[in-house]
Amino acid sequence: MERDELADFLRRRRAAIRPAEVGLADGPRRRTTGLRREEVAMLAGMSVDYVVRLEQGRSSQPSVQLLGALARALRLSDDERDHLFHLAGHQPPAADSTARLARLARAGLVRMLDLLGDTPALVLSDLGEILAQNRAGMLLAGGLSDVEGDRRYPVYRWFTEAAARAVSPPEEHEHQSRQLVADLRATAGRRAGDPEVTGLVERLRAASAEFRRRWAEHEVAVRRADRKTLLHPRVGRLLMDCETLVTPDQGQQLLVLTPADAETRERLQLMLVLGIEEFPAEGTGRPLR
Repeated sequence: MERDELADFLRRRRAAIRPAEVGLADGPRRRTTGLRREEVAMLAGMSVDYVVRLEQGRSSQPSVQLLGALARALRLSDDERDHLFHLAGHQPPAADSTARLARLARAGLVRMLDLLGDTPALVLSDLGEILAQNRAGMLLAGGLSDVEGDRRYPVYRWFTEAAARAVSPPEEHEHQSRQLVADLRATAGRRAGDPEVTGLVERLRAASAEFRRRWAEHEVAVRRADRKTLLHPRVGRLLMDCETLVTPDQGQQLLVLTPADAETRERLQLMLVLGIEEFPAEGTGRPLR
């Protein structure tokens, strides 16, 4: 890992991006044309402190998933992204690697995130991993870019971690469980024999009796549109309409969430304001998730 070179590269790429390129407004107090460290942290779903340590050459070696999040936040080209991997001591996956293609949000979907502005939106893999998200999406759903292993998959967290269900009211847990399993069943059918999917299913069957029971029911349904209630830790109950746009190969999804009533609309506006106020001075801070 070339810490000094990595630090210099990250600082220069951050300074080269205008806020408007990533869907952020140019505020009157902005002293630089580039992004602030806390904005990079927010877009990448990691702590400001870690971004500071990376830019100062004091960090531990970042994981491949964290590097992917930084590459998306900084809008790196393919060559720049590969260079980032090399500086961090990782070998970039081959250009035709299925794993690489699955982990990187399509450029067109990332541009759509920026265009959606204050409307929460996320790019997901067909297994639900967060590949990219706009600022509003991060404030709503939290940044999960540094989550690794099976915890990348929301279906795994839902059936193995009680805390994962805290974002949804108890009366909706049954519906959510059925949808998650039915969607995974559809993905498993489409990607028959794929070790990533079959391995995930087997580990879930071993870890959760509820999942085993629901998997045996053989329900199949791809998520496209839904209405759900989210329990946000700062602004409370949010009733959201969820629209899912799927790429032609069905490998990635653009999830757009819009308020279903006036009260939710007001609370989302409050969430956006609180998110801005939460930004600390550059160079200090805490995780924004």
